[in-house]
Amino acid sequence: MMVMTGQLVEAPSGAADGTNLLTVGVEEEFLLVDPHTGAAVPAVDLVLEQVPAELRGQVEREFQTSQIEIGTPPGLELRSIRHSLGVLRGALAEAAERAGVRLLAIGTGPVDGPVPPVVDKPRFDRMIERFRLLVPGPGNNGMHVHVGIPDAETGVQVLNHVRPWLPTLHALTANSPFAKGEDTGYASWRSVEWERWPSVAPTPYLESHEHYQRLIRQLISSGVMLDEGMLYWYARLSAKYPTVELRIGDVCPSVDDAVLVAALVRALVATAIDDIAAGRPAIRTDHHLLVAAHWRAAHDGLEGDGVDLTTGEVRPAWELLDRFVERVRPAIEQHGDWDEVNDLLSGLRRHGSGAARQRAVFARGGRLADVVQDVARQTRG
Repeated sequence: MMVMTGQLVEAPSGAADGTNLLTVGVEEEFLLVDPHTGAAVPAVDLVLEQVPAELRGQVEREFQTSQIEIGTPPGLELRSIRHSLGVLRGALAEAAERAGVRLLAIGTGPVDGPVPPVVDKPRFDRMIERFRLLVPGPGNNGMHVHVGIPDAETGVQVLNHVRPWLPTLHALTANSPFAKGEDTGYASWRSVEWERWPSVAPTPYLESHEHYQRLIRQLISSGVMLDEGMLYWYARLSAKYPTVELRIGDVCPSVDDAVLVAALVRALVATAIDDIAAGRPAIRTDHHLLVAAHWRAAHDGLEGDGVDLTTGEVRPAWELLDRFVERVRPAIEQHGDWDEVNDLLSGLRRHGSGAARQRAVFARGGRLADVVQDVARQTRG
């Protein structure tokens, strides 16, 4: 998104001397559905026509005509991210209603129906021409968090340091248990569908920024990517902005969930930068174990088990999240986010992940229409 310009910023006067704080920004993708059936509809152009003129620079089309995307300006304070998400989600929900459809913050469509066409754009046409039938559902909707970095070489080292912790964020953001009218058995079915693209993968261990760039050139040459924009690793350097971009999660159901993830991602990147400065090496996680940990996160979500990549053992996902939070807590506190993060984590314990909430609603009445209605309510806030 053109609004995303994350960077490293000098701390305000209240912070410790010499401390630098990191900006954070969020991109969110949403599904457009029929308000009566809950099936995805190709309505992005109709909705865009209804978006207030002053917000159109922060709203755009995504890959399929049933999707729409927002991006917040980067900020130092969580309250600015919360404000931007609230304004954009509210305006988009109202625009959708005026266009006769409904906005859902959900990983993929829960109700069966025709697959909406891809947006008419030359790059997307080339993707379909090369990769053919890799669009199995009504839209894969993710959340991408950008965190400012001082330079690309540091950014590559950050990617190495965050790799072992991303499955925990993957489980935390699981928000797509239903597809084609039934429970898939996965907490994040979006993840399963998304991995059909050949360039979707955990980020490899990188020796340098030159190694990163060389891999991109080789992947494009191999044919699995058209361009750098198709580098769908779970964490990458932004091709447009001075940021690290973490893109592992389903779109979060509510603003509260999104703010929590943004705070944790920023703290993880800040912790990595501190480790790099102190000369602490990144954990060299085995690639296949990392793949297994991400599969387990997509399958179980936050309510099941996960793989502890420091030991290879299976542990309760909540235990892994608690360890994650303790690991990054100094950075959370440094950014002044601890009280809010603690409150949001308490709420998450009470209500469960997005996937758990959807399943709870369905269990009460056995109707996906109720799930769609509840997700729409959370989306709008």
